[in-house]
Amino acid sequence: MSSQATADFSHTTVLLEETVAMVLGVKTLADVPKRSVSGIYVDATFGRGGHSRLLLEYLADDACLVVFDKDPEAIAVAQDLAQADARIKVVHDSFASLTDSLVTLGIDKVDGLMADLGVSSPQLDDGTRGFSFMRDGAVDMRMDTTRGEPVSAWLTRVSADELADVLFEYGEERHSRRIARAIKAMENYDSTLALAEVIKQAHPNWQKGKHPATQSFQAMRIFINNELGDVDEFLTQSIDVLKAGGELAVISFHSLEDRRIKQFLQKHSRGQYDEDAHLPIPPVRPKYFGKPKRVAPSDAEVKANPRARSAWLRGATRSDVAWVGDV
Repeated sequence: MSSQATADFSHTTVLLEETVAMVLGVKTLADVPKRSVSGIYVDATFGRGGHSRLLLEYLADDACLVVFDKDPEAIAVAQDLAQADARIKVVHDSFASLTDSLVTLGIDKVDGLMADLGVSSPQLDDGTRGFSFMRDGAVDMRMDTTRGEPVSAWLTRVSADELADVLFEYGEERHSRRIARAIKAMENYDSTLALAEVIKQAHPNWQKGKHPATQSFQAMRIFINNELGDVDEFLTQSIDVLKAGGELAVISFHSLEDRRIKQFLQKHSRGQYDEDAHLPIPPVRPKYFGKPKRVAPSDAEVKANPRARSAWLRGATRSDVAWVGDV
């Protein structure tokens, strides 16, 4: 699908200037002249290109920006942009393929990595993608519609107990058993609105201002796209891919992702690992990152874009320590 086909769905990029400043290693963008930064950078979640477009304003003519995305619609937008800007290279894949994809492009080290882990507004607002419980469409929820299994197919074969485990683990849904039984009693999974209504009726405790299907839809989306596994793979690979002095900047929108990023940066900035906790004399471990940074959206941004309210930007600078593999 071309970028023109997605033009009806707008997207407001969250923590835009803050993320680009962090991946460039500056406090604010006022600290760096435009078109002045050389090097190789990665936008691991291109989306509709908000972060990439701003970053490109500061990259020099000899710089390179590699953009990743699972979503074919996002890739179509990226390819359009790449045709107009030779600095861009496009990868249609998950950022879990980071190392291998960069090697294919002849790249082994980069100066900066940024990722926005949220579902984009076009994905949420387009009912046909299946992410929304407010707009009707097929129960799909795949980020990459060219591969993998849609949620509708998975629901027909999964057991109620397995479904409940997914709702609890990935959606932190306390009423997962009750909701899972109701979902499995449905005759078909052809409609997101019908699925949302069944969840709504089965949910015994509605939180004010929050649709009762929110956590269940989140859980199924995360599971079917292996989102948490991909995040873990991306973070681990970032250690080896980043040059010494390179910058990592990652935006998350829910606690499951944010907790992973926080713990990853804490562990690798302190050189303190869980397996060493009970040793009388812990071994000296490498510290792969400097002190972690955390940025929240401003009150003004949250007011202008309510979807930013749960966002956290975390990052750190890669230390001048050789990577020795998984610790």
